[in-house]
Amino acid sequence: MGILNVTPDSFSDGGRRIDPRSAIDHGLAMVEDGADIIDVGGESTRPGADAVSVEMEQDRVLPVIEALARQGVLVSVDTRNAATMRMSLQAGARIVNDVSGLAHDPLAAGVVAGFGAPVVLMHMRGTPATMGTLAHYDDVVADVRAELSERVEAAIQAGIRPEQIALDPGIGFAKGPEHAPSLLRGLPALASLGFPILAGVSRKRFIGNITGEAQADRRMPGSLAAGLFAVLHGASILRVHDVRETAQAIVVWHALFE
Repeated sequence: MGILNVTPDSFSDGGRRIDPRSAIDHGLAMVEDGADIIDVGGESTRPGADAVSVEMEQDRVLPVIEALARQGVLVSVDTRNAATMRMSLQAGARIVNDVSGLAHDPLAAGVVAGFGAPVVLMHMRGTPATMGTLAHYDDVVADVRAELSERVEAAIQAGIRPEQIALDPGIGFAKGPEHAPSLLRGLPALASLGFPILAGVSRKRFIGNITGEAQADRRMPGSLAAGLFAVLHGASILRVHDVRETAQAIVVWHALFE
């Protein structure tokens, strides 16, 4: 899953793809580089980020989604807003990727169910503005597993089919850097819930904490290491900035296991 942030303030690549033409070209380039899914988002959810209006979010993402979908690209929309989900699915997106696990907007689960769309339920507490104060766990793996299970049950109760659900532990979202290694080692426990796991480790702060690299866009080698570790421990999807490098690493990694 290639990351396509149509935002001015995302933590690693904010402002680089705010122009729709640039965003579309980058999405197509990521497909050429090996991305299976392009994840288009118009609202930064980095720690401390302020919310943007639904109208602004839609102005950013809809032209990009429509153009990519028209060229046969499998698009997911990265949003927590039901109205944006609806309009994005109408524009050609086929997957919803919600950082709130469909908890932010009470209408979101109904929209996903109504379209029969696959959905990624991510674990997060609070909002991007408040989640940093909520990163307290007795056992981060057990707690995240239990809270994701609750989001799955709510999604199924809303009419979303179990086979349409994937889970994301939400590394960096209401988590401290110390929680990321535990969650990556604990992916088998999350996978035991019976749903595919998406791992979003690309350029995250915990890589900087381990390596001392403060600049997010210089964390690609650490991202590859963390991504391969996630695959080894049960991840089915990697959400990444560096598509070509990740795709090549996975091809070689799989070949060595044959």
